[in-house]
Amino acid sequence: MYYCYLNTPIGDLLLAGDDRALHMIGFPQGSMRRDPEPDWIFNEEKLAKVCQQLQEYFAGAREEFDLPLHLSGTEFQVSVLEELLRIPYGETVSYGDIAKRIGRPKAVRAVGAANGRNPIPIIVPCHRVIGSSGDLTGFGGGLDTKEALLRLEAENSGLLK
Repeated sequence: MYYCYLNTPIGDLLLAGDDRALHMIGFPQGSMRRDPEPDWIFNEEKLAKVCQQLQEYFAGAREEFDLPLHLSGTEFQVSVLEELLRIPYGETVSYGDIAKRIGRPKAVRAVGAANGRNPIPIIVPCHRVIGSSGDLTGFGGGLDTKEALLRLEAENSGLLK
């Protein structure tokens, strides 16, 4: 596994992947804060495309990512992650919406749990999932980070003037 750090407006993100795909993005704070494993190899070149696309995203120049991703978890969790990838830039949906979209309308709590275990936040846009009341709910990088990502997308998609 290769890793590097990327300085962003929300802090230094830990990126990790192999020769085939991106496996993980770790936040600098919150429950999804991660440190490199002892056997990981620091290599910015192996993650250059990820870094470039994330920099473009934070600059407001990229709305969709074109990267190979290693989505891990149970079959249910992966189905949630795949559905998250379908949420358009600058838009939000509820946990209940995701549950309905994957054909499990009563699995709202399980969708929330799968969303919270997303190993590739930002690119798999779990920040675009909010409570049914419209409230921002838990986020592995902290609610301030979730709010910052949603604000960035709203500003760059023309939703905020």
